[in-house]
Amino acid sequence: MNGERVALWWLPVGAGGHVAIHTSRWWESYRAFRENRHPSPLFHAALEVFTEQGRHVIEMAPAWGPLSGSSGVVATGPVGLSWLGRSRLFRYEVRCLRGGEIPDRAWALTPPTLFPLTAPEAEALLGRVAAVPRHTWGRDALGTGEMWNSNSLVSWLLQTSGIDAAALVPPGGGSAPGWSAGVEAARATPR
Repeated sequence: MNGERVALWWLPVGAGGHVAIHTSRWWESYRAFRENRHPSPLFHAALEVFTEQGRHVIEMAPAWGPLSGSSGVVATGPVGLSWLGRSRLFRYEVRCLRGGEIPDRAWALTPPTLFPLTAPEAEALLGRVAAVPRHTWGRDALGTGEMWNSNSLVSWLLQTSGIDAAALVPPGGGSAPGWSAGVEAARATPR
């Protein structure tokens, strides 16, 4: 597929040996116990947007990571509790990096899901990245029962682009915590 498009990648949480694999596994085990079901594999989503100007990677990550403060940072927000966000250790960054890389892409279980866009739609999606709601990462800011996180950013961007993010699910019966929070935030966003 050539031309403007967005690629949605589903990446296993903790791929590449991050500490998140353990904390996420414990969280999912607790959640599954409360909901009387078996734990699901957890995924986080990543986006690549292809425009006439090139490929852009959109991500949300801790503000203290290797790319922190890069020229691609378009928004920031607090982690855990809003007042903790005064410290860089408790802040996240939303990045839109032209020519960027998705660190965990090698661990994707399936090829990306591709959505064709017109040139104006692709540019509009990139323009909205900086306008993402800056809710506190890890908090249920919208009363959806789900925390705001990087999956919320991705689903918000897709839903505000006219792509039905609510209909998208990770592979293999997996779960994408925070996905519904982004969909609901998008539905509340004026078009």
